[in-house]
Amino acid sequence: MTTLPFIRSKAVQSAFDAGRPIVALESTIITHGMPYPQNLQMARKVEQTVRDGGATPATVAVIEGRLLVGLEDNQLEELAQTKGAAKLSRADIAVCMASKGTGATTVAATMIAANLAGISVFATGGIGGVHRGAEESFDISADLQELAQTAVTVVAAGAKAILDIPKTLEVLETLGVPVIAFGQDTVPAFWSAQSAHKAPLRLDTPLDIANAHKMRGALGLPGGQLVTNPIPEADEIARAEMDPVIERALQDALDHGISGKSVTPYLLQRVFELTKGRSLTANIALVLNNAALAARIACEMGDN
Repeated sequence: MTTLPFIRSKAVQSAFDAGRPIVALESTIITHGMPYPQNLQMARKVEQTVRDGGATPATVAVIEGRLLVGLEDNQLEELAQTKGAAKLSRADIAVCMASKGTGATTVAATMIAANLAGISVFATGGIGGVHRGAEESFDISADLQELAQTAVTVVAAGAKAILDIPKTLEVLETLGVPVIAFGQDTVPAFWSAQSAHKAPLRLDTPLDIANAHKMRGALGLPGGQLVTNPIPEADEIARAEMDPVIERALQDALDHGISGKSVTPYLLQRVFELTKGRSLTANIALVLNNAALAARIACEMGDN
């Protein structure tokens, strides 16, 4: 292959050439997170939040076999209306591209694309992690291994709260991934600003986070870092309310024999139903909050 296997959008290429800050954004939240046109409206808000923070947004997706780092607005709208887009992680992104398919990138695949394109910062909602019952199913997200080997700082509201957060933290520690809580001593629990789990590390400014990223590179350490950014309190669903909802959703999944890749979408939909839509409202708020912090970190990096 004589050319790099990705295409930067005009805005992203311009920012890259000028050394201006760029923030990568995933696309599964667009294709698998909510229906059209709400998904398009949300994606545009997230991109605008990055711009308002002084950085250029680079939404990543595979469209007809092309790995696009940054979407033009017509491409964003096309993706938002695509039915049956593949959900791409490290294992399947190359096959999708080689077969001229269309797919949305997960955390792992977006990190791969960002790293290829020279982008150091990526904003998402929540990362994947160790599923509850993983001691039986061995169901562990590829996001964790990706954080251990790809040098991108990922800003998220923690692991999705339907997962096994203690085991997720243990795996990340084993893999040598820095888990940094922004401005507090506990890791957030996605829809809730606080959890019962003490953060391994705490940093209070975007500059400190950017410096930690650069120091890992200077030391020759592989992998990136996970910045857990709590959802604003005004938008959260507090733990005392959320924990029983999650337990009910987990029991419902068990009662209905839901397993494998069907578990996460089922649980998210069930939580949405049990909270009467508040979980989705909180999800959008935390994604916007993460995009704003990621832009601030990118601006402190001093390079792309």
